[in-house]
Amino acid sequence: MAESTTDTNSSSSDNPPATPKKEPKINKIFRAATKNGASDIHLKAGCPPRFRLGGSIRTAATDALTGEQIEKMVFECLTAEQVEKCEKFGSIDFAHAVTHRDRFRVNAFKQRGQMSVAARRIPTEILDYDQLNLPPVLAEIAKLHQGMVLVAGITGSGKSTTIAAMIEQINQSRSCHIMTIEDPIEFLYEDKKAFVNQREIGLDVPDFHLALKYLMREDPDVVLIGEMRDEETFSAALHAAESGHLCFGTVHASNASSTIARVLELFPEEARELVRTSLVFNLQAIVCLKLLKSIRPDIPRIPAVEVLLVNSTVRKLISEHRENDIQSVIRNSYHDGMQDFNEALRKLVEEEFVSAKTAYEAAPNPDELKMRLKGIHVSGGGIIG
Repeated sequence: MAESTTDTNSSSSDNPPATPKKEPKINKIFRAATKNGASDIHLKAGCPPRFRLGGSIRTAATDALTGEQIEKMVFECLTAEQVEKCEKFGSIDFAHAVTHRDRFRVNAFKQRGQMSVAARRIPTEILDYDQLNLPPVLAEIAKLHQGMVLVAGITGSGKSTTIAAMIEQINQSRSCHIMTIEDPIEFLYEDKKAFVNQREIGLDVPDFHLALKYLMREDPDVVLIGEMRDEETFSAALHAAESGHLCFGTVHASNASSTIARVLELFPEEARELVRTSLVFNLQAIVCLKLLKSIRPDIPRIPAVEVLLVNSTVRKLISEHRENDIQSVIRNSYHDGMQDFNEALRKLVEEEFVSAKTAYEAAPNPDELKMRLKGIHVSGGGIIG
């Protein structure tokens, strides 16, 4: 969405100045979020604005907003077509720019007949792996030239930020064409060694169906298909990977093995075997994220990262319907750059990034994590001192 601006240039008497475009009132709230370093903003009828700071929700010391006020603020940011869509479906996703360096991903939705808003502040700067405290193996994954890379986690776990770091690495290092299809566009890329085209659903193309239909005609080398939320988007991603492209996408899943199960669930039963076969040949890596509260004052939150690199053993397990055994492969492959969540949590505790309490709460197996913190490694085949 275009930035709100005011034309301050002088005009001749023959050309009276245009009426300045009124700035959306929601910008005041968004500026306050940026000033205070909030990651998220929540607006709900009958309540003051709420900001997420360092992972915790804080309530602003201001008057409560009415549903009518929130709806008016939202509609000021939308086109007539977007307003119609929001009224028809009860929700809408869009990106909003307060300034060219101050952008937000917004979801406006109806609840109890009133308008609510959940907005995520999009960092202007695309941070690298070190700045994001991500494992260096992600840089090796981004060097791939074909196949599929999935980044998994719940909403707000850092999926978009992680993929942005990988896309930016490619942008800086390869002469290629990067194409993104997003709803809405989040990070903005500047052409470097690569050149980047970004298509936003609802703004540049009506829907995912049309964007995906013409994707292969646009000669991409690297493709980002935002969130893979249905059979159509994932099928397009698989087709891109099968055609020799490197394709990134996000999935809502808790770990590597459940990511594969989640993908298969997107398809009808009769199509799953074919999809499984495609995954065997095209899946390259799965990166799963959990964002945790840090005990370091300079780092509010830090990611715990599970990394699966798809080797011949993993391909065999997928083909044999044994994806539940993948976690044991990860546990026995730390030397290859893989790690499961418990290993990531062990490192974060020992390097004094998170408290043991926080780690145990996030651990898929707290008892196993306790043993690892005592120096006892639990492998796929048993306990090794």
